[in-house]
Order: sequence, then structure tokens, then C-alpha cells
Amino acid sequence: MRNILVTGGTVFVSRFVAEYFVRRGDNVFVLNRNTRPQPEGVTLIEGDRSQLGDKLKGYSFDVVLDVTAYTKTDVENLVNALGEIKDYIFISSSAVYPETLPQPFTEEQEGGPNAVWGAYGTNKLEAEEYLREHVPQAYLLRPPYLYGPMQNVYRDPFVFECADAGRPFYIPGEGSMKMQFFHVEDLCRFIEILLEKKPENRVFNVGNPESVDIKTWVKLCYEAAGKNLKLISVDTIHQQRSFFPFHDYEYALDVSKQQALMPETKPLLEGLKEAYVWYSAHTDEIKRKSYIEYIDSNIKM
Repeated sequence: MRNILVTGGTVFVSRFVAEYFVRRGDNVFVLNRNTRPQPEGVTLIEGDRSQLGDKLKGYSFDVVLDVTAYTKTDVENLVNALGEIKDYIFISSSAVYPETLPQPFTEEQEGGPNAVWGAYGTNKLEAEEYLREHVPQAYLLRPPYLYGPMQNVYRDPFVFECADAGRPFYIPGEGSMKMQFFHVEDLCRFIEILLEKKPENRVFNVGNPESVDIKTWVKLCYEAAGKNLKLISVDTIHQQRSFFPFHDYEYALDVSKQQALMPETKPLLEGLKEAYVWYSAHTDEIKRKSYIEYIDSNIKM
């Protein structure tokens, strides 16, 4: 049994990660402010990572899974509060790649500002750079769009809501923009592989090897919900983010290094079905945006 520290632990990725390793038989600690219900089977360390003080004094962790760091300061505060650091895995982001680089993005390319993601991407990159300097054994994971059970961000839940209401779905243009996804369980599986195999490479793009276009993704979401789909194309005079949950930005990650260690990933439809089951039982936990209101007021015929 390993002692594993998970930062966060109450929402989407961090909660899924915490519960996954509890099921694996590990002794899981979660670090959060205790403002939300905690996962079952964990030990809570109540605290704000910006004001840790001696909160972690006396603890010994075999693994740190840092899911909720967004800035260099977030990482620095945690590293300084920890004692001996054995294994550390940081969930970074594909937003660290400038949109001007050739695609698919590879781990060897130099990170930098991305006009779409702005400070989110540069802050993640600064956090990575701090870890590389101060915790050289750390692994840095750069996912695309994460999805699956416990997804409270209004992406696939938005499509599920439209499907359940029997609404047509409004897509930007012809829906040809491609997107890349990664299931949260596959993220956990890959973390396990890193901890077991300890590869020399320290930076990994992670994600499904194949991308899907908007039209295909929406069809799969409706299929996962067991509903019929009618697609309506929206003219480009409308800002995409006013009615659709993804930026007008197509990119792809090279995940060949991940595939060498973990050849198979969960099929997208299977993962969306799992996401829909969770969504159906937790609709009150979704962080909604005003896409439907915008559509009904500005687009709907």
C-alpha cells in the first residue's frame, strides 16, 4: 500500500484520481480546503495550498499527484511544504504549446505563449519549469481535453442536456474542426504505468491517438445518451464560444511516447456512455454556461 497525496480531490479530475487509487488499495490523502464533499476512503488534509505552513509536516508520501496546480507559485508552495519527495506527477496541459508551432505538437518542441489559452498556458509552463529545476524526477503530463465520469465542466454535459431535452444541436459551420480527447481513467492508468516502469523520459503528451471533428463528437454524445440528433449549422457571424463549449482552435498532440507504454485507450463512445451515466445522476453538479440562452435568443429559427 502506497501513501499517495492528491491535490484537490473534490471535483472532476482530482476526485476521479483520488477515488481510482483508493479502489486500487492505496492509502490516499487529499489536500483541499474542505468546502465540498470528500471522496470516500480518503484521508483529508484540510488546507489552502497557498498557505500550507506546516500542514504537511509529519507526513511521508510515496507519490504526489498534483492535479490542481495552475501556476509556478502553486507548485513552489507545495514543494516547499513537503519533506522528502519520491515520485511527483504534475498534470500540466497541452496549452503550453504555442499555436504557431508545427503540428502535431511533440514533447521536444519548446513551450511558449499561446494566443488562445493566454495566461493559463504560460502559467502551466512556468510551473513545469520550476518542477524540472527543483524536482528533476517529476513527470509532466500534457493532456488535451479530458472527459469522463465526474465531468462538471459544461462540455459533453451541455450536449447531453440538449439531447435529453430533445433539442437539435447547433454546430459551428460544418462542424469540421477536430478535437482530441483523453478519458480520465486512461490518465490514471498511465500514471500507474509511470510509477511502475519509471521511464527515463519525463515529459509526456497524453491523449487518444485519433482526433474527431465536432460533428462526430456531437453524434457520439447523442448516441451515448440514446437520443436522435438533428444538426444545425451556425453561420460564422456568431462567436463560437457564445454557443459551443470549445474555442475555435484545432490542434493535435503526438502521443507516440504514451502509446509505446500504453498502446490502448478507451474508445470515445464507450467513455462518453460512462460520462452520460454519471451526468444523469449528478445534473445538479454541472457548472452551466449560457449557451442555450444565447441560441434561443440569437440563433434559433
